[in-house]
Amino acid sequence: MRIHTDYFLTQMGRQWGWVVFRGLVAIVFGGLALLVTNREFEALTPIWGGYVIADGFLALLTAYQIREKNRPWWSLAVVGLVGVLAGCFIFALPGKTMGLPSLVALWSLAMGAFQIVAALRMRQSIKGEWSLILSGALAVLFGVLLLIIPSSYTVLIDWLITGFSVSFGGLVIAFGLRLRNAAYAA
Repeated sequence: MRIHTDYFLTQMGRQWGWVVFRGLVAIVFGGLALLVTNREFEALTPIWGGYVIADGFLALLTAYQIREKNRPWWSLAVVGLVGVLAGCFIFALPGKTMGLPSLVALWSLAMGAFQIVAALRMRQSIKGEWSLILSGALAVLFGVLLLIIPSSYTVLIDWLITGFSVSFGGLVIAFGLRLRNAAYAA
């Protein structure tokens, strides 16, 4: 069991730059969402769609690079696939923003759950997996809040999306830097 986890940590450690880049993309999205002058979802839709596709692609790329038969890369691949599909759905229905908060909530719930799974798999090999667990828990909380806040509260949802993106990005960057340190220490 120890070899299995060490392999995963070694492979993830080699991809620390992509993990940090994923966090930076989230922060940039949060900044762009904050700068949108029209506080309606129509203005956020293409930005959110681009972010979700970019995040999904980066997760898929990282999963592909750490893959090996019977190794724990599948949770990251699921996160990536869900992100790319959600982003494509957002662009496929550009004028249909009523369901956007629900779609974002479902994406966030799935992504958060699978990030927590990935962090729990690494906890024996890396100290500092708390940032990945916390980013997953933050994503789940964000998803739940989007499901319970009425979609008519667009300004509140906009601030929630911005706050989540920046916080999530910061936690992912912290985890990526922790991966780098663990990879160099191994």
